[in-house]
Amino acid sequence: LGIPVSASAGEMFQHVDAVIDFTVPPASVEHAKIAAQFGKVLIVGTTGMNEAQTRQVAEAANKCRIVMAPNFSLGVNVAMAVVEQVAQVLDDAYDIEIVEMHHHHKIDAPSGTALGLGRAAAKGRGVVLDEVACRSRDGLVGARQRGEIGFATLRGGDVIGDHTVIFASDGERLEITHRANSRQIFAKGAVRAALWCKGRKHGLYSMKDVLGL
Repeated sequence: LGIPVSASAGEMFQHVDAVIDFTVPPASVEHAKIAAQFGKVLIVGTTGMNEAQTRQVAEAANKCRIVMAPNFSLGVNVAMAVVEQVAQVLDDAYDIEIVEMHHHHKIDAPSGTALGLGRAAAKGRGVVLDEVACRSRDGLVGARQRGEIGFATLRGGDVIGDHTVIFASDGERLEITHRANSRQIFAKGAVRAALWCKGRKHGLYSMKDVLGL
């Protein structure tokens, strides 16, 4: 196919304009450092990073252009923008629950996309997600706390990715759902992000920046 293959990330970075990285957190951090070294565009779709790893990627973006997002689907990113707007309008009389399902090989939970939707909802409410998130319920946990943002994680089969954000009150329920039927949507979004970076200043960007949301 004429596709170059190398065991050296540094060698590959020197000969390309942009790198699209959907790997694992330690690898993505190293790729960010190499992108900074050579001033290359880096698109990061890796999820499951801790705060220290995320900070290292952000630091690398001082010397290159990085777009980092939990999901590169255009539909998911529009859904995140909608969730933020809905959360601004519907106060905490509406309970927010986020349900996600993925294939049985996925190693992180909740998914990065579910957490991204949670951050969007929290931003709309003017709160910090880590302070209101409930990631598990088991046993006699008592009544649901007002203002909580709950997460439910399902794993099974070959599901590419289903996400639903529920706003439930005592009289109605609003659900915002996205279902991925093909992984091509992630590739198309990542390529769009890479092309968008041309001519941009060094910095850390998100798909909200790419799509102008």
